[in-house]
Amino acid sequence: MTRIKSLVVALFLISFFIGCKSDSRVKIIKMGHAQVVSHPVHNAMVFLAKRLEEKSGGKIKVKVYPNQQLGTERELLELLQIGSLGMTKVSAASLEAFSPEISVFGIPFLFRDDEHIQQILYGEIGRELLLSCEKFWLRGLCFYDAGKRSFYTKDKPVEKPEDLIGLKVRVQESKMAINMIRAMGGSPTPVAYGELYTALQQGIVDAAENNPPSFYNSRHYEVCKYYSIDEHTAVPDVVLVSTKVWEELNEQEQQWLQEAADESAVYQAKLWKESVDESMREVQKAGVQISYPSKEPFAEGVKALYETIKAESPELRILIDRIQNTRE
Repeated sequence: MTRIKSLVVALFLISFFIGCKSDSRVKIIKMGHAQVVSHPVHNAMVFLAKRLEEKSGGKIKVKVYPNQQLGTERELLELLQIGSLGMTKVSAASLEAFSPEISVFGIPFLFRDDEHIQQILYGEIGRELLLSCEKFWLRGLCFYDAGKRSFYTKDKPVEKPEDLIGLKVRVQESKMAINMIRAMGGSPTPVAYGELYTALQQGIVDAAENNPPSFYNSRHYEVCKYYSIDEHTAVPDVVLVSTKVWEELNEQEQQWLQEAADESAVYQAKLWKESVDESMREVQKAGVQISYPSKEPFAEGVKALYETIKAESPELRILIDRIQNTRE
């Protein structure tokens, strides 16, 4: 759907989907996202809704709409901006157009290990990035773990960067993701997540890259029988609230919402780990060949990308240096 169509849909829906409806007793916040109901992030959002209702004594309720019922991630963000949707969860990659700093998560092999990722997401840098979209009427509440992204393919495994040459690789609508695939030798092809299964089936793309739960829950393993665990990026999900809706809440209500979001992030991290383990077992049972190529050649292949990014964006250069220099 084009941006013009998205805006038309948004304006059409505004009379039907009000971001935060209230009467004298209860406020209802509508929350849309793109994942299926079996995905751990959906379950975490349901948990968020439950905790907010408990904390507010039933005064605030969140109604969750999964599986792109209200639109793609881009469309959901546009609905948040005009206040006709209250909350959403999107990949950090979808926020690049609103906050260039957020694109730092799309830089391949940026983090040393899982502990380093946690330090950044739940430290000072993470807090700054959550609030970096406020000028676009989007307020970040918390990060959800979205694991690490690896390649899955239809016809052959990706064991080294050269195996990507000539392959049309689906990427998110992210400049950073596009540049990463080009640096590795592939042909980046943006495709909406909800359209990817068909795109793989029809040969519009030859490969994609994502984390294990998304690979499994999307059933992309039915088409792609090779999963190469190179873990090139760790792009988190972001839970957002429309600033228009946020400002309608009083200080106590804002505190309840923030606390519920933070608690849901802890719960989601637990669900995520369990889901990764289950997903890897299930796709292997379904006949997917899982390999663990050496990461060094892939990391070596994107070194020039780092230099380009730093030269083009002083802000990202400073942010990259801050992240890489963050230690315990």
